[in-house]
Amino acid sequence: MKRNQFMGAVAVVASFPFLSFTSIEKQTIRAEKGFKIPAGEGRLHGHIRLKGVNSNILDVKVSGSDTNGDLAIFEQTSLSPGKGTPLHVHHYQDEVFYVILGEYQFLVGAQRFTLTEGDHIFLPRAVPHAWTQVSERGKMNVLFQPAGKMEEFFLTMAALDHEPSLEEMNKVFEENEMAVVGPPLSID
Repeated sequence: MKRNQFMGAVAVVASFPFLSFTSIEKQTIRAEKGFKIPAGEGRLHGHIRLKGVNSNILDVKVSGSDTNGDLAIFEQTSLSPGKGTPLHVHHYQDEVFYVILGEYQFLVGAQRFTLTEGDHIFLPRAVPHAWTQVSERGKMNVLFQPAGKMEEFFLTMAALDHEPSLEEMNKVFEENEMAVVGPPLSID
């Protein structure tokens, strides 16, 4: 009996290098060179024009496919004054917004913030949040960590051939690791 336990322990210990090699291999499947994305352009997919939540345009600057899912960065050109997102949660991603142009209002949990050019805001995962564009035009960089399914979410919303119903939007949110938990944020 003790010999069998010993042999089992040896087998487990012997497998450690293979298990750790798998995680190292996973970490190395990512961009191996730096890249530049010119102003006003997206790295992938061209300009992604949303439907449903708002009519804004998103450009992928750094894709989750560049970082093995660790990070995604988008530039959003905001063309929808008075519109933004419904109150929602990301189950697995933190978000950071950086306002390049314009004014926005954010609700994060119970806190309300006004952001203007040069301001950043951090939105922790699993905390309900929403934002609304206040100014006529605006532009923000949006960072997701980890990347999650945000790129797929934006592509799905852009590919719709109609304005989605509330039920359709809720389904798309759920399929992309988010949940709508309330209405859009109204401007003070």
